[in-house]
Amino acid sequence: MADTTMEEFEALLNESLEMDTPDEGSVVKGKVIAIEAGQAIIDVGYKMEGRVELKEFAEPGEAPSVAVGDEVEVFLRSAENARGEAVISREMARREEAWDRLEKAYADDARVEGAIFGRVKGGFTVDLGGAVAFLPGSQVDVRPVRDAGPLMGLKQPFQILKMDRRRGNIVVSRRAILEESRAEQRAEVIGKLQEGDSVDGVVKNITEYGAFVDLGGVDGLLHVTDMAWRRVNHPSEILTIGETVKVQVIKINKETHRISLGMKQLQEDPWDLVGAKYPLASVHKGRVTNITDYGAFVELEPGVEGLVHVSEMSWTKKNVHPGKIVSTSQEVDVMVLEIDGSKRRVSLGLKQTMRNPWEQFAESNPEGTQVEGEVKNITEFGLFIGLEGDIDGMVHLSDLSWDERGEEAIQSYHKNDVVQAVVSEVDIEKERISLSIKALGGDKFADAVGGVKRGTIITVEVTAIEEGGVEVEYEGMKSFIRRSDLARDRADQRPERFNVGDKIDVRVTNIDSKTRRLGLSIKAREIAEEKEAVEQYGSSDSGASLGDILGAALKGDE
Repeated sequence: MADTTMEEFEALLNESLEMDTPDEGSVVKGKVIAIEAGQAIIDVGYKMEGRVELKEFAEPGEAPSVAVGDEVEVFLRSAENARGEAVISREMARREEAWDRLEKAYADDARVEGAIFGRVKGGFTVDLGGAVAFLPGSQVDVRPVRDAGPLMGLKQPFQILKMDRRRGNIVVSRRAILEESRAEQRAEVIGKLQEGDSVDGVVKNITEYGAFVDLGGVDGLLHVTDMAWRRVNHPSEILTIGETVKVQVIKINKETHRISLGMKQLQEDPWDLVGAKYPLASVHKGRVTNITDYGAFVELEPGVEGLVHVSEMSWTKKNVHPGKIVSTSQEVDVMVLEIDGSKRRVSLGLKQTMRNPWEQFAESNPEGTQVEGEVKNITEFGLFIGLEGDIDGMVHLSDLSWDERGEEAIQSYHKNDVVQAVVSEVDIEKERISLSIKALGGDKFADAVGGVKRGTIITVEVTAIEEGGVEVEYEGMKSFIRRSDLARDRADQRPERFNVGDKIDVRVTNIDSKTRRLGLSIKAREIAEEKEAVEQYGSSDSGASLGDILGAALKGDE
């Protein structure tokens, strides 16, 4: 009997020695046998017990959940401490367990659950059920998050971006999951939308060029040009953030999931009635909405704008910026010049609503009227004179003086001089007014020679005797009789035969109104007289001498 008990004891002893004692530094199973003083006492077998702080059993932001009799896994740090107890840790066990689980999730590209529990430089710390991960600030949400308070301690899914067990590094993202779910949501919303649908949306964001409207999980762009038929300078004129608006889906890009929206498409197009409302040549009141280098846009009614080209703005201001003629928001009268319905363009005229100043000038200043004005400009071909109605007239060099050459006469004029002139011609189409200064006192030459024709005999007075002939005067107009015209006979063609003050009869051989000269000849007069005498008193063929005929003629005169 004793033998058997010895053998049995030996067998038991061997068995107990053969039983593996757990390795330090591994995870073991244990049973909670008591809870006291904020600690759980755990029997890990092998006649070993250890203590774990209760808080190690708590999930972030939750109360500890552990009770006597629970089976738990703990990390055995050392088999015995000074008090003869095993040194164990629930947290370290959880970490080991978590890393195994996370590495598998990372390999499978699966989501993991965790809770944000702390804030660190550049982001947040996340408890992934035992392992601590880093969540960069940029990975928290799709849009920058100002206040992460509401996200703290919430159990939510994360995506592991990278992990390194040796260094204990894990980086996670919440944004990747949101983007994925947004993409699913977008696809679902877009799937239900059709081009041409009218939908309600909420204005989320306003930019220079338009507004983003949330259609229930998906944003569409409402471009500024599609908000109203009229010109909108900035979307904030029409919309406010948070406002609900009715919009029409204009276009859906299936690849990029971009949605274009419009508001004006839901209103009546004012262009449908433009042709009937604004007939050609009709005059309307409008408001200047925009000024450019090439003209000004004038709104005839909301949604209908026309362009007044710079060339149609003023009769007189030709090379001036439109902003010098009109100002924004000014009310103006305009005339409809052209309508192009397909291009949605109206051409307007501003000057057409005012009278043509050249027409007006021609009416009130017929040719021959005397006018006064300031010398605006002096050029090589004449003077420009400012006239009423903001227009200019031109005095050509040849119209400055009767006596002087134009180049000489123009020297006596200066800018800003006030001068008088006579209107000689108005060309309305070419917008040209010709003036004459020399015609002011009338045309002395024309007045003097008014009754004189070629062949007339006139009496002139000798004013000077020269080598080549004699200078004479008729009615204040000077002329010159050349030597060869002083007499029929060569012997009498001597200027010294005459004296200053002599009155002599001469025949008019030429009237040149351009050079304002009379051609005069004594010789021509003598020849004409002889011819007449011969015709009247006989023919030289009948044998009568010229002396007899002239004698008879003179007797007849007596």
